[in-house]
Amino acid sequence: MKLHYLTAGHGPTVILLHGYAETSRMWRPLIPLLAEKFTVIAPDLPGIGDSAIPADKIDMKTSASRIHALARSLGVEKARVVGHDIGLMVAYAYAAQFPTETEKLVVMDGVSSRRAGWEAIYNAPNIWHFRFNGEYPEALVRGRERIYFEYFWNVFAADKTHSIPEADRKAYTEAYSKPGRMRAAWAYFASWPQLAKDFAQLSQTKLTMPVLSIGGDKSLGNELAEQMKLVADNVTIVVLKDTGHWILEERPKETTEALVKFL
Repeated sequence: MKLHYLTAGHGPTVILLHGYAETSRMWRPLIPLLAEKFTVIAPDLPGIGDSAIPADKIDMKTSASRIHALARSLGVEKARVVGHDIGLMVAYAYAAQFPTETEKLVVMDGVSSRRAGWEAIYNAPNIWHFRFNGEYPEALVRGRERIYFEYFWNVFAADKTHSIPEADRKAYTEAYSKPGRMRAAWAYFASWPQLAKDFAQLSQTKLTMPVLSIGGDKSLGNELAEQMKLVADNVTIVVLKDTGHWILEERPKETTEALVKFL
């Protein structure tokens, strides 16, 4: 299948995986900085942005395999993999499925379903969006994509005035408003019950490569790091103060410094 990606630089490969309500565009401010030392590959996740919508199996594990196939087609034998939000789940699935080809792993503010009680999170009324998908939600959101996304961009930020920039909001709204795109993106949420089974199996073998967990203290804080400690032997933890879910946009300097130092 066709995957759209941004690329720049020379050196060891870094793969950047965006999250929900965004596309590979989120990495544009970071790419020139990493490109000084690394070959950067930032794909749109399968089904999102300008990547093709798969005919079947839109989930974290399959997406990781598809991105691995992209890396291989570009001649990449080893990579450092970075993921934010649902992208971190794809990044974890990449590292767990291809451990000898993953040099380092970075997970940035999101939930991994590899934890006891993940069903409580999936079913929690204040995290309603995980269950909001299907024919009628699709009809409700059509033409109102911007309003729907404002909930994520504003409510999940520590300060909504320092969240996603306006130009990006317009670009993301346009990307997800195209036919079939919202349904494809929601398929990632709908895949969670299967994801839990996949991750339970994958996590039986602990990751040995260095792992960096970056969280916002006004979002999940240390919780992601605690989840990663269950599945990896070597975890470095950064929790950014007065920061919500959109850590790269809310704290560009601190997030970039942590990434560059670790990678």
